[in-house]
Amino acid sequence: SVVMQECYVQNTAREYAKLYAAEAEPLEGFGEVPEIIQIFLIHRPANNIPYATVEEELVGEFVKYSVKDGKEVNFLRRDSEAGQKCCTFQHWVYEKTNGNLLVTDLQGVGMKLTDVGIATLAKGYKGFKGNCSFSFIEQFRALHQCNEYCEMLGLKSLRTTHQKQRKATSTKSKNLPNSSMVKKMVPKKTREPRDFISSSEH
Repeated sequence: SVVMQECYVQNTAREYAKLYAAEAEPLEGFGEVPEIIQIFLIHRPANNIPYATVEEELVGEFVKYSVKDGKEVNFLRRDSEAGQKCCTFQHWVYEKTNGNLLVTDLQGVGMKLTDVGIATLAKGYKGFKGNCSFSFIEQFRALHQCNEYCEMLGLKSLRTTHQKQRKATSTKSKNLPNSSMVKKMVPKKTREPRDFISSSEH
């Protein structure tokens, strides 16, 4: 069910947040670390909706700290300590899982987060599939700006590698007329490039 999936996603993200906290808290000057609150699944056999989730009530201003799509840019991500630490948490998870998994929809009150999502690459990660499109991962890679907390954790900047790759492909495309075709192949499902290769041999 959707509710079970939601519960599983949030509690999986919560485990990552605990590992993040264990690494970040001892660092000098890092301070408080965002936490994803626990979500419990309850079973109510007599009810029309047999499964529901229960969590601690968050009191205060509810803020979204991560990018949902390219159009929504939230300044509280950059300007607030919680927002910056959430972005660093996303970067940390991304690096920990070799770019296979990203915690998305970081939102909550202060450092307490809830209703988070997880995006994984199409094949999933360690048998786990997220509930968000993997385009969120590409978008994070393109839009994330490292901050002082990323530096404290020694995370590698995504921006420089991303720009280097872009420069490399743009110079290549001048020399190779078909590099644009090659580029198109990459994001597609494995089946289609095969057809593409066989057709180019004819």
